[in-house]
Amino acid sequence: MATKHTDGELLEAKRTKLQPPRMYKVLLLNDDYTPMDFVIAVLQRFFAMDTEQATRIMLKVHNEGRGVCGVFPRDIAATKVEQVSSYARQHQHPLACVMEEN
Repeated sequence: MATKHTDGELLEAKRTKLQPPRMYKVLLLNDDYTPMDFVIAVLQRFFAMDTEQATRIMLKVHNEGRGVCGVFPRDIAATKVEQVSSYARQHQHPLACVMEEN
């Protein structure tokens, strides 16, 4: 698409390719103190998982040391990390939630 400038010069509209936003994984990290039921409740509450999904992720965290809760754009991932961390602190659990670039 071209438009005429006031002095008759032709201006070309530059097409810029929008890159999709960088995505970030939100992960829960294992510890020896947070109860499994609490981890399941966190996954259901903050990541809209059903009991089966939440249990699967909780077991992955328990057995492998970490588990992916979801992949989100940066702002959403950061919000999820803060929500989970705050909720865990309120309930006196050391559950760690982090994000890393996907």
